[in-house]
Amino acid sequence: MTRTAQKKAAAARIAASTPADARAGVRLDVWLWASRFFRTRALAKQAIEGGKIKLGDANGKASKLLHAGDRLKIARGEEQFEIEVLALCEKRGSAAAAQQCYRESDESRSAREAAATQKRMAAAGYTKPATKPDKRARRLIRALGDIDAL
Repeated sequence: MTRTAQKKAAAARIAASTPADARAGVRLDVWLWASRFFRTRALAKQAIEGGKIKLGDANGKASKLLHAGDRLKIARGEEQFEIEVLALCEKRGSAAAAQQCYRESDESRSAREAAATQKRMAAAGYTKPATKPDKRARRLIRALGDIDAL
């Protein structure tokens, strides 16, 4: 028997001894990366270890196998996602293909849109100056700062 035949036979034995449910899963960190929630697997793993990813109601582990139908809560920056896993993907593809792997709940989507609108409205009153302040303007800014200190 050649080496490649031995490797194939060993892989077949391992696959046969593994239950069907365990084979149908994908690692949580791989799925988060492949479905484009995180740019790298390392960032996905950090988020999982930091408690930002909840599988059901429990904290997830990077090596936990994910199955179709599982529910995830993902906190990424200020965004909160509540999703249901529809398909398992191990390879990172296009954004359109990644969106076919999950379905976001309507409550989650509306909450994210409301938070984005609120953030936009808060920033709407501020206009960035066209240039840096000159020497005279810096002196005035310092003088105003001194008044506030009183």
